[in-house]
Amino acid sequence: MIYELYYWPGLQGRGEFVRLALEEAAAPYKDLALVPEAKGGGVRALQRLLCDKALEHPPFAPPFLRAGRELIGQTANILLFLGDRLGLAPRAPAGARWAHQLQLTIADLVAEAHDTHHPVGSGLYYKEQRREAKRRSKEFRESRMPKYFAYFERVMRSNRSAGAWMVGSRLSYVDLSMAQVIAGLRYAFPLASRRALRACPRLRALHDDVFGRPRIERYVASGRRLAFNEDGIFRRYPELDG
Repeated sequence: MIYELYYWPGLQGRGEFVRLALEEAAAPYKDLALVPEAKGGGVRALQRLLCDKALEHPPFAPPFLRAGRELIGQTANILLFLGDRLGLAPRAPAGARWAHQLQLTIADLVAEAHDTHHPVGSGLYYKEQRREAKRRSKEFRESRMPKYFAYFERVMRSNRSAGAWMVGSRLSYVDLSMAQVIAGLRYAFPLASRRALRACPRLRALHDDVFGRPRIERYVASGRRLAFNEDGIFRRYPELDG
C-alpha cells in the first residue's frame, strides 16, 4: 500500500508527526503537500477532500491519511492506526492504549505551544494579539512547559523495560513525536526550553537518539523536511521567549 498524506504546503505543522512515523518505518507514501497543484497536489488536493460531500467520514482539517479506501483524520488517530501497521507501537492492547494516551497528551502540549502566539484567535494575525501572546507565553514558559517536560521525564524514568524509550523496550511513534516537540520548542523558545530541559536528561537524550537514527537523518538531509518557520505551530518570536 502507498499511503497518501494530506497537509498544508510550506510548513511542518501537525503533519510532521505523521511524516516522521512513515519515514522511520520506510513506508511508501506520497506527501501531497510536496506535489504541485497542476499534478493534483497542494491546497487543491486538500480542498477536494474537505469539500467532498459524498464522503461518509469527512475529515475536519488536515492532516489526514488515505490508506486504501479509508480516510483517517486527527494526528493521534493516524498514529494509532500507523503504529499497529508499521510496528511503531506495542502489540498488547494495554500498551497500545498507553501509547495513544501519551500521544494525546503530546497533542495537548502542541496546542498550548500554538496558543502562545495565537491566544485570542487563529484567524487573527500575530500582531493583532501580541500583548495577549506575551502574557500567555509567560505562563507557558514558567509553568506549562516545565510541567509537561517533568511529566514526560517521569514517564521515561518509570518505564521498566530495557532501553531508553517512552513505551516498552522499542522505539514507538510516541518517541518520534516527543523528539519533534522538543525540536519545535527549542526553535520557538530557545532560552526557556533550555532552562526547562536542564532537569530532563532522558528527554534530551531521546531527542538526540531519534534524530540520530539513520532513516530520520536521511529524511532531514533530503530536503523534504521543511524548516521551522513563522507560519507553523512552533514560531520564533524573541519577545515571547522572555
